Amino acid sequence: MNTLKAEKRDMSIKAKKLRREGFVTGNLFGRELEDSIPLKFDKAEIEKLLKVENKGGQVMLEVAGKTYDALIKEVDYNPLKGYVDEIDFQALVSNEKVHSVAEIHLVNLEKLSSGVPQQMLQEISFKALPAALVEKVEVDVGPLKVGDTIRVADLPIAKDKDVDLMTDLDATVVTITEVHVKASDLTSDEEAEEAAE
Repeated sequence: MNTLKAEKRDMSIKAKKLRREGFVTGNLFGRELEDSIPLKFDKAEIEKLLKVENKGGQVMLEVAGKTYDALIKEVDYNPLKGYVDEIDFQALVSNEKVHSVAEIHLVNLEKLSSGVPQQMLQEISFKALPAALVEKVEVDVGPLKVGDTIRVADLPIAKDKDVDLMTDLDATVVTITEVHVKASDLTSDEEAEEAAE
């Protein structure tokens, strides 16, 4: 598990000023904490962490000499600059189920013999104890053919007795569709005929 160092944030200093100085702001909250703890992180450390973890990832958070088993709950990116402005963590309690998400990754795309995968779902929402948290779900699309569909119920996470799924079991994760001719490839006569139909 990754360890991330954080400092308690002085709330008299504006977040904008901290961000200009190369920090990412955030909070740590949890049922066993009296109040949420405002934090600041080194931007480079957060960028390094987010290369290997994302929302739903579990980290050891070091704050003022204490270590917390924490879950990445929220990552707010600056849409203009493309980097992280704010990151929030939930301190985990070993015997308490926590709400989290697992990212869906399609694998073996190069082995797909025909068709194009249409990924309908990016993440799966669930509740689980900290020890049973799932960060990502890999979906093997290699053996699939045109017309095949994988639903949440087909995934190993749906059969995991330690995980309570919040996402609908019937939700489509990925479906393989035929490669369609783009409209720009049609001549204007064909487009006119299609429009008339």
